[in-house]
Amino acid sequence: MPSNRQAWDYESVTRASSATRLPREEGDELSEDLSGGLGEETPGDLSAGFAEADTGAPEEGSRAASASRASRVGAAILKRGHGLTYASLVLFTVVLYLRPAELYPSPLTASIAFFIGTFTLAVFFLSQLTLEGTLTARPREVNLLLLFCLFALLSIPFALDPGMAWDTFSGVFIRCVVIFVVMVNAVRTQRRLRGMLLVALLTGIILSAKGVNDYRLGNLTIEGYRVGGVGEGIFGNPNDLALFLVTVAPVAVAMLLGSRSVFGKLFYAAASLLMLAAVVVTFSRGAFLGLAAALGLMAWKVGRRNRVGVVLLGFACVVVLLALAPGEYLRRLLSIFMPGLDPVGSSDMRRQILMRSVWTAIVNPINGIGMGNFPLVSLRNLVSHNAYTQVAAEMGLPALAVYLMFLLTPFKGLSVIERETHGERKSSRFYYLAVGLQASLVGYVISSFFASVAYVWYVYYVVGYAVCLRRIYESEGAPVAVTKAPADEARADDEGAASGLGAVAGG
Repeated sequence: MPSNRQAWDYESVTRASSATRLPREEGDELSEDLSGGLGEETPGDLSAGFAEADTGAPEEGSRAASASRASRVGAAILKRGHGLTYASLVLFTVVLYLRPAELYPSPLTASIAFFIGTFTLAVFFLSQLTLEGTLTARPREVNLLLLFCLFALLSIPFALDPGMAWDTFSGVFIRCVVIFVVMVNAVRTQRRLRGMLLVALLTGIILSAKGVNDYRLGNLTIEGYRVGGVGEGIFGNPNDLALFLVTVAPVAVAMLLGSRSVFGKLFYAAASLLMLAAVVVTFSRGAFLGLAAALGLMAWKVGRRNRVGVVLLGFACVVVLLALAPGEYLRRLLSIFMPGLDPVGSSDMRRQILMRSVWTAIVNPINGIGMGNFPLVSLRNLVSHNAYTQVAAEMGLPALAVYLMFLLTPFKGLSVIERETHGERKSSRFYYLAVGLQASLVGYVISSFFASVAYVWYVYYVVGYAVCLRRIYESEGAPVAVTKAPADEARADDEGAASGLGAVAGG
């Protein structure tokens, strides 16, 4: 086994020569009309994101960034393949989000997600074994999720109700694990990642339009002043709907900032505003905090040259939002700090449940009380309404540590991409998306303090996007950088960097 970390993380890919270029995938023509946020995937465009053209002055910092990427030991490209797996993954995601069984109930629609998922898994394993000779690539996030899955299994024999624990494990959770692994392996080009993001974005637009229209029509089914969710699945209540939008809205903003066409900018701007309005009409307090943190992070990173202006602009945006929001919205937000303002007393109930979940975790620190078992010891059979105490109480403190590492590990890779492409952000397809996915993760990390969603789809897709972006960036970036950085010039600047370039090219 290679000793360096890069090779260990991606042992299922092959090393590229300095002249190697990533071939275009057949069938990767998805969603061309809305691709402005990440641009076309032509060889010239790809090289612009990592190194300067043969003519023209390099942008400030781009040479250092290219040298940094090129000097990584074990730089590799992802093999061409998994086309059918990717198509099946997209189809499964569409079915998951649009939920045809709820729109058109029938035995066929009730089973369609299962059949597509099974087909996707079968095609994936066949393609993966043929292509790589392994069951999966092993980036750190995959290892952490598999370890988390092991903790979930270990909690079942010691559960208060092993049957309930098994149902939780074998239900949505194991599907999240499987689809995450499929995504990490199958999404291996910019075009494929863009397709997945557009599916999520279009879903967010549809859900947001329905939510805003329900508010306009007065269909306030929750507590008399909040719009309800959509259907009975992962968007079935306003808090879950808002959480999904919190993870998607930063991606829309990132595509807005990275778009090079007027149509693209208008489309992504409209989508961002629509999702913001939908989060407001859900009256979700956790989603407001998560979205504020996510957009604040994006503004802070993108506007690093004028931080004072960013702070003032952010304050102005909050004032405008509260001025345009429904009359009950400010009162709803203030109830976070003053529970007496909550007309139904949900803040006080959640606080009591939170304390009980913390105590349950303290007295059951190793294996917890069993996956999905917290309602058995909770008040009124309610869930913990906190993803972190949910994991700690049901699976133990070691499982919580693994879950936290799974959430936080992607930030390192995304931060590296952000730093290395900052000087090339006008031409790079990676900079704004790296910032946007960091914001999406921050939004989830904050919002999930108020929802028991540790075993549900939301975060597994977001972390999957982050892992795929990092693998694509590393595989496409280093070979191009090697091609564009002359060995003589590299030796003049840094003998150590030149030595690394020779090692990569020679491999």
